[in-house]
Amino acid sequence: MDLLDEQDSLGQVKHVVLVLSGKGGVGKSTMTTELALALRHAGKKVGILDVDLCGPSIPRMLCVGQQEVHQCDSGWVPVFVDSSKSLAVMSIGFLLENPDDAVVWRGPKKNAMIGQFVSDVAWGELDYLLVDTPPGTSDEHLSVVENLRKHKLDGAILVTTPQAVSTGDVRREITFCKKIGVRIIGIVENMSGFVCPHCSECSNIFSKGGGEDLAKLTGSPFLGRVPLDPQLGASLENGQDFIKAFPESGTFAAINSIAQAVVTSTEAS
Repeated sequence: MDLLDEQDSLGQVKHVVLVLSGKGGVGKSTMTTELALALRHAGKKVGILDVDLCGPSIPRMLCVGQQEVHQCDSGWVPVFVDSSKSLAVMSIGFLLENPDDAVVWRGPKKNAMIGQFVSDVAWGELDYLLVDTPPGTSDEHLSVVENLRKHKLDGAILVTTPQAVSTGDVRREITFCKKIGVRIIGIVENMSGFVCPHCSECSNIFSKGGGEDLAKLTGSPFLGRVPLDPQLGASLENGQDFIKAFPESGTFAAINSIAQAVVTSTEAS
């Protein structure tokens, strides 16, 4: 593709946001999915670019894992989650013959695929593109940022848990963002408490508040806490829209509040 085509691929995307985590298992992809759904319910057109090449879980969470990717004159056509075309997804999961296949690639091939994902997907008009990245900090993250700098990058959301805060992984992620000049939109503390599926009471079976304390310590915005909710896990396994299915849930309120904070932060910048 020539430079004009590269510019056009994200030319109609208003805001691009990275979703990062210092380690795996903190619910980064879950948070990406739920934030996308919350933004869609708020009337936004949203895309998810899943560049977690070794663990592409977004297609399964949105129940579009068996879709095929087609090409048009301007590049790959993303997979749309429903007929309204208000939520689009691109993932390496669509390019695998078997969703359980392992992606065993060396760095240069991964970086080339990331560059192609950024420049060759025909997103069209979007209010938000959420980029789900691999956990940690690596060449893949540098490749994502370098490719997105050609277009526009609003900043990053850092997802952690009360337990992960104490390991220092999220601190390294904050340092990484500062070193490469990526604005930190805010920190989300996921799995903060447990919502009983019977009485909906939230119990703090783990410690809480670590994410907020870290935000204060590092001068980063704190976006909120999201409790661990069995209904959310079941919704993701069944490809169900949790926000639509359980609008009275406290977890829904937390996710919706975080989505609104992201909108406020990005549209003010």
